[in-house]
Amino acid sequence: MPKVLIIGAGGVGSVVAHKCAQVPEVFEEILLASRTLKKCDDIAASIKSRTGRDIRTAQVDADNVAETVALIKSFGPDLLLNVALPYQDLALMEACLETGVDYLDTANYEPPDEAKFEYKWQWAYQKRFREKGIMALLGSGFDPGVTNVYCAHAMKHHFDEIHVLDIIDCNAGDHGQAFATNFNPEINIREITQRGRYWERGEWVETDPLSWSMNFDFPEGIGEKKCYLMYHEELESLVMHLKGLRRARFWMTFGEQYLTHLRVLEGIGMTSIEPVEYNGQMIQPLQFLKAVLPEPGSLGPLTKGRTCIGCLMQGIKDGREKKLYVYNVCSHEEAYREVGSQAISYTTGVPAMIGAMMVLTGKWRKEGVWHMEQFDPDPFMAALNKHGLPWVETVL
Repeated sequence: MPKVLIIGAGGVGSVVAHKCAQVPEVFEEILLASRTLKKCDDIAASIKSRTGRDIRTAQVDADNVAETVALIKSFGPDLLLNVALPYQDLALMEACLETGVDYLDTANYEPPDEAKFEYKWQWAYQKRFREKGIMALLGSGFDPGVTNVYCAHAMKHHFDEIHVLDIIDCNAGDHGQAFATNFNPEINIREITQRGRYWERGEWVETDPLSWSMNFDFPEGIGEKKCYLMYHEELESLVMHLKGLRRARFWMTFGEQYLTHLRVLEGIGMTSIEPVEYNGQMIQPLQFLKAVLPEPGSLGPLTKGRTCIGCLMQGIKDGREKKLYVYNVCSHEEAYREVGSQAISYTTGVPAMIGAMMVLTGKWRKEGVWHMEQFDPDPFMAALNKHGLPWVETVL
């Protein structure tokens, strides 16, 4: 039976480990590793109390290829599931190449010294992974991840061509903190403060950060929320793989309190990644800010409300225009009751486990580097309903 090595013991890593432990028929042995062994041990204790299963833990520096290679060789996993920081994607892919182990992540590579994320660095591994006879599945979270699969599902079952795509991500939860991020603050703030970008008739169009907005009426009683246009990595692959696409955008909701704090912090330089000298040391202001903000994992018991993430698509089927909305609503409270985490980590961790399941069971298998929408969406969509992220589709 398969063995999985999970790298990363933050909020998402905790969810992934819990959800893998719930599926012993697929994940026979689990090793959870990170730079901080205590985090792994705490998660293992939680899994033991919730499921009765024992998982192994280890310390590893994911930036150090040799360390990861040694850990892989000692454990012998069939797949490395990367939920560490995006900075570490390439180092972990190198370790997989050296050991011949399949690879999966939830977010694309981002260089530490530049607030820019794109897939070119990982796409460059296509030939090497193919020649090694192993597979890399990129972006198996929710967005990217489930949103890609929603699009593949729509192409297979609802459209001959998709002309317009809007991915809309709403966190309608409240953690009661003055300012906090629901996942790694450094990655979150780098993402939000970048220039916006969307796809329009064959080219990328840039906007000032958070300068475009729209109101959207979310389903199931969540109601109308203000959404802001951002760039998000799944757009980069979807514009290549969706037939007939003319426009693709990504939107996310933010509360006014969050935005006010963000503007102030940005205005005084605290969101900068340019090093400054402090007490004789060079530090990044954003990394210092991360150190003083609430740990995302601590928000689980505090967060109330729901998330809603979905794809709004317009296109044609049999020569007739069609509009479809596919989405999931996830409760922060229910996620915390099940795995001790808020819904942001849950909605990323569950698809990571499902993606690993698809690879390990052979339902998704191609040598090389691939995106979620390049596989049959049906088994993944069925697994979402079974493992905690049921979806709804509405023809509008």
